Amino acid sequence: MSLTQTPLLTIEDLCIDVGSRPVIEGVSLSVNPGEMLGLVGESGCGKSVTALAIARLLDEPPMHIRKGKIHFDGEDILSKSEHELEALRGNRIAMIFQEPMTSLNPVFTIGDQITEVILLHLGPDKSAAKKRTIELLERVGIPAPEQAALKYPHQMSGGQRQRAMIAIALACDPELLIADEPTTALDVTVQAQILELLEDLRREMGMAVLLITHDLGVVSQYCARVAVMYGGRVVEEAPAAELFSKPRHRYTEALLRTIPAANPPGTELPAIPGTVPPPGDRPDGCAFHPRCTAAVEICKTKMPELSDEAHRLRCWNPV
Repeated sequence: MSLTQTPLLTIEDLCIDVGSRPVIEGVSLSVNPGEMLGLVGESGCGKSVTALAIARLLDEPPMHIRKGKIHFDGEDILSKSEHELEALRGNRIAMIFQEPMTSLNPVFTIGDQITEVILLHLGPDKSAAKKRTIELLERVGIPAPEQAALKYPHQMSGGQRQRAMIAIALACDPELLIADEPTTALDVTVQAQILELLEDLRREMGMAVLLITHDLGVVSQYCARVAVMYGGRVVEEAPAAELFSKPRHRYTEALLRTIPAANPPGTELPAIPGTVPPPGDRPDGCAFHPRCTAAVEICKTKMPELSDEAHRLRCWNPV
């Protein structure tokens, strides 16, 4: 956490259960105004659940927040009514997801879907809303925006659909954009274009971005800070340059070894043995210890606390 800035978003000791099974356990994070924070980890570690909790979009029940705090710009998100949340979501906090075809409505044109968001949050002037829709499509790099506004989602390529989702998210100039695996379903060239677009928009608008991904290569290029999740917990957090040059948690170190650029060309990429334990079946102690080559006896019985330093760490036997 920056000592000179008041965080825009603060999460403290967040615990989320599905039924009686803990999914998120004691997650604490902060995002400063205008910065891009990378939230990294393998599938099933709790990244997306954390994101949904910020916007209060959890499927409740069976999910429920057992304890913790989420504050956005000093406001308590968890105490807000549904009406208050509707005014916040899509306006000051926006989200884009991994697969736009599940988020876009197939029976409405792209233009109508963007215009609807503008009218909902910014007022009833349809002419102004349609003009802003075209401006947004142009801003996110969709060619011939007037024609694109008339298209249905299935008439666009995957990259164009993701750009349209970003246009919807930007409709009200949000202060925080939560991007949950925004490039996973796209080919490599289009991935790079989308990430460059998000970075350009962050700089232009002064918008904070929480970038959720399993791709450490992406994080190293675009994020100022990185938080690494494993087994429903944050296990390491540090400035990106420091985390990549001097990882301290054994899981982070193992993840970095799997990046293609870290290995000689043509060699087989190393894999981390085992799999992420499912919620409800996590081992005692540090959840990573069954897969860790440096585990000591205490790792098997006691969970370490997350240190409160610039380089935060949850590990008994760090690198």
